[in-house]
Amino acid sequence: MFETLELTRMAQGLAAHAGARMGVIARNVAHADTPGYKAQDLPPFAAVYDGGAMRSTRPGHLGAGPAAAAVPILAGGSEAPNGNSVSLEMEMVKSAGARQEHDMALAIYRATSGVIRASLGRA
Repeated sequence: MFETLELTRMAQGLAAHAGARMGVIARNVAHADTPGYKAQDLPPFAAVYDGGAMRSTRPGHLGAGPAAAAVPILAGGSEAPNGNSVSLEMEMVKSAGARQEHDMALAIYRATSGVIRASLGRA
């Protein structure tokens, strides 16, 4: 039932994108001292979410549906003398943003669930 609501599909995509972004950030932090490592990030959720422009009529039709593509891109930034471009301060800022996206997705999902329960007469 929840999969058919566009709002919950978007919240699910936002949560998946935030989780994938946290994985990329963790990999950047793990390689903070690796010579030649280039910091990566994911494109913003708004840029990768297709918004359900093409709607499927049955499962498996038109592929996987509206999902956030988790293809890391180079984040840029200044390089250290060893060629590493990871800035721990920037990774902290990015992780706070990803956490906010995840919290927003959970709040949307929780609110939608409450509205559906109320409409069904369950508190």
